[in-house]
Amino acid sequence: MSINSRHATIAMHGLHEHEAAHNVHRIGMLRQLKKVAFFICVCLFLGSFAIIGFRYLHGNALAATNVENSKLYVYYVNPKPGNASKKLVLPGTLQGYAETPIYARISGYVQRWYKDIGDHVNKGDLLAQIDTPEVMQQLAEAKASRAQTEANLQLAKSSFERWKALRQRDAVSQQELDERTNTFNLAKANVDASEANVQRLTQLLSYNKVVAPFSGLITKRNVDVGNLVDAGNGGAPKALFSVAQIDPLRLYVQVPEAYSPDVQVGIEASVSLTEMPGKKFKGKVVRTSGAIDPVSRTLQIEINIPNTDRKILPGSYAQVELQTSEHKEVATWTLPNNSVLFRPDGVMVGVVDDQGQVTLKKITIGRDLGVSLLVTSGLQTTDRVIVNPPDSLASGDLVVAKVLPAPSKPANAGNEPTKADAKSEMKTDTKAESKSETKSQSKPESKPDAALEKLAPKDTVIAPKPSSMSQFKTDPTAAPTSPNLLAPAQQAPSSAKPAANNTTRSPS
Repeated sequence: MSINSRHATIAMHGLHEHEAAHNVHRIGMLRQLKKVAFFICVCLFLGSFAIIGFRYLHGNALAATNVENSKLYVYYVNPKPGNASKKLVLPGTLQGYAETPIYARISGYVQRWYKDIGDHVNKGDLLAQIDTPEVMQQLAEAKASRAQTEANLQLAKSSFERWKALRQRDAVSQQELDERTNTFNLAKANVDASEANVQRLTQLLSYNKVVAPFSGLITKRNVDVGNLVDAGNGGAPKALFSVAQIDPLRLYVQVPEAYSPDVQVGIEASVSLTEMPGKKFKGKVVRTSGAIDPVSRTLQIEINIPNTDRKILPGSYAQVELQTSEHKEVATWTLPNNSVLFRPDGVMVGVVDDQGQVTLKKITIGRDLGVSLLVTSGLQTTDRVIVNPPDSLASGDLVVAKVLPAPSKPANAGNEPTKADAKSEMKTDTKAESKSETKSQSKPESKPDAALEKLAPKDTVIAPKPSSMSQFKTDPTAAPTSPNLLAPAQQAPSSAKPAANNTTRSPS
């Protein structure tokens, strides 16, 4: 081997050794890079998994909230059987046996009034007096005109008698006698007309005294001294007085068509008043209209009630109990009046089953008692009828039903709980149950290590260990923790390192 080739071999060998050492260094760096990349990938994977899990849980919580808000919460009641009774209770309004407003028959000024409200008057009693100077002057003029016509009548009469005597002697013609006869007859007619006018004005002037048309009670007085009144019945504001005969009293009642055959003339009636609790007044059915009103489908009857002591006031609201001759029990079930729906097919109610599905049933109302209804057909005692149903309720809807709670106080017996109250109450119960279950299943959070608390300085914030995902199950609607609140915990390791380094550099 030559010297040159030997040197070349030595140089190549040195070069290979240098490259081998360099490759070993590169292999070490690649291994470190792989470890860093693997660590980064693991962190990214875990972060992605945490974000996806958080979004999934948050989405489930939002969906559950939407489902909860979309539910319709209602109250229901069970129909109660109707009570079989021979008494028919109906409302009515009392009024006087005779009631009339009194108007002025002559125009003028009110000179004086003699009776006020609450005064008892007899037929023909003076109520007020009206000053009418115009009518008095018209009457004086009419009397003067009558005197003129009477004087003309005397002249026509004497002329007629004179010409009649001349005609008997054939001194005048028959034509002239006929003219005097017609003049006499015309004068007589003028006297009669003048007399009639005087009588009319005299009668009209007598209306300046307003008198009671019948015995009764003054219920209204609408005038005072000096008021100008006009003749005629120009409406209620122009009525001078109102008079009512209060013994006996009339009571008109509308009897439902289903009960009209049982109500006969002569049956007894018991009347009770709100202002007189515990007292009942007897009366009788004196007449009926004999026809059913096609609008209200009722029969009008009249009941007369004696009122000799005048304790019953006309215009009072009354409840009438009629002892029917042969009562037919029409009402079968009782429902609240706010449980019906008026649809084109008729009156319906919403019935909910055990699965919360709604079915609309058509019913027939026998009687309306105000706060409750008596239903004759379409229901069963086991039906759960929705109270205060929404207008949009339809068959097949799903609802969350709860029995209508009894009122705590009798004063609030008429106040029905609303659907909003039912919804809030049911939501509260659901949340309370979910919270109790979550608390029983959730694990207690671990506390920071005692060794780390001893090593860290007092001003160092120690990050707590992350809790399990059960905290999201406890309250799905809770908002995620703000990053600013986690910043001190994340900075705790970095702040703890200088403290450890200082401890290491200390002389001890």
